Amino acid sequence: LPGTAVITREFIPLHFLPIGGLKLEMPTINLDGEMTVLATVPEVVQSLKSCAVSWQKLISRVLQEQLKKVPQGNSPLAEIDLWREKHATLSALTEQIKLPEVQKVLEILQEAESEFTEDLQIVLSDLKKHHMEAQDNVKFLSTLERHLKNLSTGTLADVTSNTIPSLLNALRMVWIMSRHYNKDERMVPLLERISWEISARVRKAVDLQTLFREDIAAAKIKVTEAKTTLEQWKKCYFTTCIQVEESGSERYWKFDVKRLFEKTDYMASICQELHDVFQVTEELYNIFIPELTTVTENPKGVDKLWREVNIIISPMEDLTFDPFSMESAHDWELVMEEFREDLTDIEEKMKRFIDESFKTLRSAETAFDMLLKYKQIQIRETIRKQLMKKFSDVLEKYCKEVEIVKQIFVQNLKDPPLYKNHPPVAGAIAWSRSLFRRIQHTIVRFQEVEELLATERGKEVKHKYLQVAKKMKEYEDQKYRQWRERTEHMLPLLLKDTLLTVRSPAEEPVTTKKSVCFTLNFSPEIQEIIIETKYMEQLGLPVPEIARYVALQEDKYLWYTSKLKAMLDRYHKLMDMMNEAETKLLDDYVQELWKILKAGHKRLTWKSVGIGEFIVQCTQTIGKFELLVLQIHNISKDISSKLRSIESTNLFKFPCSKNGDKLPGAKEFFDYVKCEQVKDVEHMVRKYSAIPQLLIEVEGRVANTNSGKSPKLASYYAYWEHRIYQVLTQLIVKNLQAFNATVLANVPLLQIEAVISVPEVTLQPNASEIEKMTVQAIQHCVEVTKHFVRWMHGTCIECPPQHVKADEVVTFSFYSDVSQSPLIIEQAVLITGNVHKLLASLNKCLNEWKGYDLVWKSDKGAVLDRLAAENPACVIFDEHLQFYMKVAREVSQRTLIKDEQFIRLQLAPLASIVQENAKSWVMSLGKLLNELAREELFRLQDEIQVGVLCFFVIFFT
Repeated sequence: LPGTAVITREFIPLHFLPIGGLKLEMPTINLDGEMTVLATVPEVVQSLKSCAVSWQKLISRVLQEQLKKVPQGNSPLAEIDLWREKHATLSALTEQIKLPEVQKVLEILQEAESEFTEDLQIVLSDLKKHHMEAQDNVKFLSTLERHLKNLSTGTLADVTSNTIPSLLNALRMVWIMSRHYNKDERMVPLLERISWEISARVRKAVDLQTLFREDIAAAKIKVTEAKTTLEQWKKCYFTTCIQVEESGSERYWKFDVKRLFEKTDYMASICQELHDVFQVTEELYNIFIPELTTVTENPKGVDKLWREVNIIISPMEDLTFDPFSMESAHDWELVMEEFREDLTDIEEKMKRFIDESFKTLRSAETAFDMLLKYKQIQIRETIRKQLMKKFSDVLEKYCKEVEIVKQIFVQNLKDPPLYKNHPPVAGAIAWSRSLFRRIQHTIVRFQEVEELLATERGKEVKHKYLQVAKKMKEYEDQKYRQWRERTEHMLPLLLKDTLLTVRSPAEEPVTTKKSVCFTLNFSPEIQEIIIETKYMEQLGLPVPEIARYVALQEDKYLWYTSKLKAMLDRYHKLMDMMNEAETKLLDDYVQELWKILKAGHKRLTWKSVGIGEFIVQCTQTIGKFELLVLQIHNISKDISSKLRSIESTNLFKFPCSKNGDKLPGAKEFFDYVKCEQVKDVEHMVRKYSAIPQLLIEVEGRVANTNSGKSPKLASYYAYWEHRIYQVLTQLIVKNLQAFNATVLANVPLLQIEAVISVPEVTLQPNASEIEKMTVQAIQHCVEVTKHFVRWMHGTCIECPPQHVKADEVVTFSFYSDVSQSPLIIEQAVLITGNVHKLLASLNKCLNEWKGYDLVWKSDKGAVLDRLAAENPACVIFDEHLQFYMKVAREVSQRTLIKDEQFIRLQLAPLASIVQENAKSWVMSLGKLLNELAREELFRLQDEIQVGVLCFFVIFFT
C-alpha cells in the first residue's frame, strides 16, 4: 500500500560492543521513514513490540542477577571488583539503550500509544538508577584501591605508618561525599573487610611455623610491628570517628565496635604475649655469655641449661592450632600456662647452678668482669638479684689469689722464671711486676663497685694486697741497685779488652803455625749489659750514662762483631783450605797477614776509633791472599787431574775377541799387551811433562820468577814429586791387581794346545814358557816408570842422562823406587803363583790322556813282527782291533776345549793325533792278518791238491 513501510532484513550496525549475552535484539524491519507514519502500520508496531518485550525481559533478568551478586572473598578489593563488574554490565545495557535505533523504536511505540510502553519505561528507569549507583560507587571506591593494595602487599611498618591513616582518611571522604556509601549497611561491611585484610596481613607476617626459628631480635620486631599495626587500625578508626563528628556531618560513625575490633584486639593480645615470650627467652639466652663458661668451669652444666631453655619454647614451634583464632583461646592459654611453669623451673635451676659455681671460682677478676657485664645487659630480674649477691664470693677468691701470688713470689725469689729473650735482672724485675699486675689489676677493677672494698672483709683484703705489693717493690729496688753498681764497675773494664785473642803463641815453629787460631774477644757481658739497659729503660728505670752510651752504640758493636766474625771465619776457612806444602809455600804471605791481625790482638780495644779501618784492612789482605790461594788451587787441580789420568791408565789392555772368534795364542796375547803399553806410556809421559810448566806458573805467582828452581818453592817441588811417586806406585799396583783379577776370572783370553811329545803329552807352548811370558809382562808393567824422569834436587827440571862410563848412560827415573815397593813385589809374586797353579791344573788335565799312551808309545814294527812270528789265533787279532777302535771312539766323544780361568786349552790336536795313530794300528793289524790268512789258505790249497792226487792214485790203483 502507498506509504506502507517496506519490511527488509537489513542489518543495523551497533556502536557499542556489549558484554557477552547482553546484546539487545534489534527489529528486522526497515524503519526508514516518518515516525508518525510507521506508528500507524500495525505490522511495524507489532514487530517493534516483540523486540521491546525481549528488551524488558533481558534488562529485568540482568538487574535481578546483579542485585543478587556478592563480593568473591573477604578482601575489600573484592567489593571494588564487584562494583566494577556491575558497572561494566549495566553500562553495556545503558549504552545500547542510548543507540538511535533503540530510541527510535521507543519513540514509535510511544507514538503508537502501546500499553506495554509504561512497563518498559519502569524497567529502563530501574536500569538507569542502578547504573548511576554502580558508577558512583566505582568512582569513590577507586580512591581506596591504592591503599587497599598497599594494605595487602606492603610491609607492616609501612602499613602502620602510612597506609592505615591514609585509608581511613579516604573512607571518611567517601562517607561524606558518596550518595550510597554514607549508610551503615554499606560502610560497616567494607570496614569489616578491611579489618579482615589487616588480620590476614598480620597472620601472614607472624607465621609461628617459621617465627621461632628466626633470630629472636627479628622475631620481636615482627611481633611488635604486627601488634602496632592492629592497634593503629583501632586508633585511627576512633580518630576518624571524631573527625567525622567535628566535620559537621549529620551522619556520624556509630558502628558496632565489637563487630569491627573484637578479632583484631584478640590478635593484638596474642602478639603481646608472643613478644613477652621472646623477651623472656632473650633474657634467658643473655645469661649464657662466654664468661659464664670460663668462670664456672662447668661447660657441661652450661650446655644442659642451654638445652632446657631451648625446650621452653619448643611447644610453641609445633602448634596444632591457630593461636590467632578466638576459637583456640583456651588451647593457647594452656600453652602459656605451661610456658610460665617451665620458666619458673629453669630460673630455680639457674640459681642453684650459680650458687654451686661461685664456690669454686678460677679467677676473681674474670668473675668480677662477668658480674659487671650482667649489670649492663638485660637478663631475668630474679637471676640478676642472685648474681649481685656473688660479689662477696669474688672478694674471697681474690684474697686466695693474693696469697697464691705471694707464695709464687717467695718461692722464686732466687731464681725467677724469665720471659723469652729477657736478661736476668730486667727479666726478674719484669717477673716481679707481672706478679704485681696480676693482683693490682683486679683490685683496681674492684674500685668500680665502691661498696665492695668498704666492707670489713674488703678492708682486710686491701691491707693484704698492700703488704705483698710492698715486698715486691723492695725486691725490685734491690735488684736494680745491684745491677747498676756492677754495670758502672765492669763495663769500663770490658771495653778495654782487645778485639782478638789467639789460642797458640806466635813463637811456634812454622810447621805448626797453621794451628794458630784468632778468636773474637767480645765479652758476652757487654751484650748482656746492652740488653739489660734497653729493658731497664722500657721498665722506666734510670740507667748509667756509660751503659746508655754503649746501648746506643749497639748497632755499631753488632756491625763490628759480625764483620770481625765473618773476617775470622773467612781467614780460618782459608787456612783450612791449605795443606802443609801450601802453607810452607805461602809462609811469607801468612806472616804478613798475621802482622796485620796482631794489631787487633795487641793494640786495638773496643773503645778504639780505628776498628772499622782495621776490619777493612784485614778484609782486603785476606781477599788478596784468598785470590792467590784459589789460583794455586786451580793449578793444583790441573796437576791433580793429570795425575789422576795417569793413575787411571789401564796398562793391561787385552785383544778383543767376538763370539766365535778364535782366541789369540799366548805369545800373541802378551805381545798385544806390550804393544798397547807402549802407546799408553807415550800418552802418560806427555801429561807428566806438562806438570813442570804448571809449577813454573805457580812460581811466577808466588816468587815472581819462572826458572823452575826457585828456592821458595823447593819444598813445593818435593811435595809434588812425592805425589808423582805415590801416583806411579798406585798405577802399577792397581794394574797388577787388575791383571791378577783377570788371571783368576773365568773368562778365557788366550788359548794353548795340548800336543804329543813322545813319549809324553805336553802343552804348546809349555808351562815354563807361559810363566816366563807372564813374568815379562809384569816386568814390562813395572818398567813403565822408567819413562818418568826424576827432577833435580830443589827444582822441577828433569835430570839429564848421566854418563857413568864411556859406554854407559844412567837416567834417574822413578823405576828404582817404585820397583822396590813391597806392594808391587807382593802383587808380582801373587800373579806368578796364580799362573803356576793354573798351569799345574791344566797339566793335571792332560794326565787323563795317558790311558791312551799305548797308541803312541808301542813300537809298531816290533809288535807286528812278533805277531807274525807267533801267528796267533784270530781272537788275539780281534782283541787288538777292538782296543784301538775303542780308543778312536772314546777320543771322538771327549770335550776338546777346556776353559780354565783366563786360558783356554785346545785338545783337538791331541785328539786328532791319537785317532790317527789308533786308525794306523787298525790298518796295520788288518794288513798283517790278511797276509797270514792268505799264506794259510795257500798252504791249505796245497794240502788239498796233494790229498786229491793221493785219492786218485789210490782210487785208480
